[in-house]
Amino acid sequence: MNATPAVPPRHPRRLVFLGTPAASVPALRALVAAGFDVALVVSQPDRRRGRGGATSPSPVKAAAVELGLPVTDQVDDARTVGADLGVVVAFGEILRADLLAELPMVNIHFSLLPRWRGAAPVERALLAGDDRTGVCIMEVVEALDAGAVHAVAEIPIGSDATAAELRDELAELGARLLVETLTAGLGKPTPQDGEPTYAKKITPRVLELDWTRPAVELHRVVLVGGAWTTFRGRRLRVWEAHLAPAEPDADASPAGLPGAVRRQGGWPVVATGEGGLVLDEVQPEGKGRVLGPAWANGARLADDETLGT
Repeated sequence: MNATPAVPPRHPRRLVFLGTPAASVPALRALVAAGFDVALVVSQPDRRRGRGGATSPSPVKAAAVELGLPVTDQVDDARTVGADLGVVVAFGEILRADLLAELPMVNIHFSLLPRWRGAAPVERALLAGDDRTGVCIMEVVEALDAGAVHAVAEIPIGSDATAAELRDELAELGARLLVETLTAGLGKPTPQDGEPTYAKKITPRVLELDWTRPAVELHRVVLVGGAWTTFRGRRLRVWEAHLAPAEPDADASPAGLPGAVRRQGGWPVVATGEGGLVLDEVQPEGKGRVLGPAWANGARLADDETLGT
């Protein structure tokens, strides 16, 4: 039988903060600035985060050290500091039922639950073409992102918003909402209503540009970050792109099969299943990032070149 999560106090006084990436840091700083007693910070262990063999702390650990807060990578240490609430923001580890039964926890989740439960809610919202998203302050339960919701705030998704920009905005929004919610006092949360959707982890295959798809869908993949295709048998990353102008401009829709690339005003434009995609900034395998015209010139782009083969 699953353990029942502990009930949080209405006005928590002593907190444990669990988080790891940069998106977690605004919430930690906001709690400290608001005067909450953060007794302990729990973050993932130091790891290699760049080239070379040296390890470095997670963004949350680095922030905790700067703020003079005790920090650990052992989750069970959360039991030892007399906290009455845990605050979780992208910690990166599923919390055990026995811990939740002992220490109540709330989580900042970057979606409008029950839409996009899971690991990649920001990216999945973009890929799906959602026009809005938001943050929820929710109770942490054993089931994935299924807890009842204490507070919610939403924002529109701009047509050119990247996942990184959206995540930064949601991190700040969530930090403000968290402080407001804890300051006002935790009441009885509202159960999630509606059919859940799940935000599966983003894999390299998801980020491969399939030129048979409409340009608007491929543009969303680029906005997520890490989009790629192939050119002359080698990987070509697409960092920035925009939709080619639509008709009635007769020169706007590139001719040819999906993947065919030609120049338009010096810029490489790729034909897709519907419309064209202008490559603004790319990165050939083994080289640095360059603007689209510089790449086309350096590659001596021929009239019959095709991407994705």
